Amino acid sequence: MEISFKKTNGHLDELLNEILNMAEVHHPEIIREMLISALKTGQENDYLADLKMLRVTMKEMRYTSKMFSPYRDRKKVTIFGSARTAPSEAIYQKCVTFSRQLVRLGYMVITGGGPGIMQAGNEGAGAANSFAVNIRLPFEQETNPVMENSGHSITYRYFFTRKVAFLKEAHAVALFPGGFGTQDEALETLTLIQTGKNPPIPLVLIDDEDGGYWEPWLDFVKKVMFKRGLISGEDFSLFTITRDPFEAAQIIDDFYRIYHSSRWVGQTLVIRLNKHLSPENLVTLEGEFSEIIEPGSRLEMIKAMPEESDQPDLLDLPRLAFRFNKRNYGLLKAFLRRLNSF
Repeated sequence: MEISFKKTNGHLDELLNEILNMAEVHHPEIIREMLISALKTGQENDYLADLKMLRVTMKEMRYTSKMFSPYRDRKKVTIFGSARTAPSEAIYQKCVTFSRQLVRLGYMVITGGGPGIMQAGNEGAGAANSFAVNIRLPFEQETNPVMENSGHSITYRYFFTRKVAFLKEAHAVALFPGGFGTQDEALETLTLIQTGKNPPIPLVLIDDEDGGYWEPWLDFVKKVMFKRGLISGEDFSLFTITRDPFEAAQIIDDFYRIYHSSRWVGQTLVIRLNKHLSPENLVTLEGEFSEIIEPGSRLEMIKAMPEESDQPDLLDLPRLAFRFNKRNYGLLKAFLRRLNSF
């Protein structure tokens, strides 16, 4: 039987509707497409290992949504860093201070759930204000004692689903010194923000007191990547390096002083705000950032567009809309920082 996403499947559609009604699901039209996808996969792929991977992926993402959804109204910061950092080290205590300050400012913390910097982040925030998104590894990375019985912990089989959780739920990312994993997470976050595949968020690199980790990394970025023309000058707006945990927390909080969030509606970038901008503010922004605005477009304060009804909790926020050129994401970050200065 050929299965279609359109409602032309005869008796199968009747059975699907019966299942959806019996299960009393939210947004049945979306769940129907998910069920059709599963059935089509079963028809098209007889390779059991592939089907098992898809099954586990769906289960992990379902539980991720279940764990985080009650806290949708709380901003969260994902913290990355070495699992090998000992509690006696100064950088461990700096992470405890940083995460404790985030909670004072109203944020929650997400870590990888293991030892080292991950445990420091959970320790500073406390289990009630933390999440642990752990990974099953051959050498058994156990969930740290702060989070093991918290109810805010999940252990993933696949790195890719875990990475989705780290960034999907994060309003900012903070990176402490670490190994290959930390570098991977830093560069992946940079890449996703630089290409617009992740909404603009603060990315803060928190260094040792002697600047011995991220500052040499910055030298490489400047002297090798930038010098060769592999990145552009505006890309330095994508991240901030600091040695001060209080400054790091304030950088994150300042980013959301006026800016709230953003999304695309067709070709229009809609920036949701915590307060209205004046006509004079719009003139200033247009003058300073004209190159990121597509020809023929201009900055406009608008109400929620009909397409945004899928996020009903955000409908009352004022909005700034324009056609962004989809190239200069470093300048877009600078634009948002300027917006926050009004």
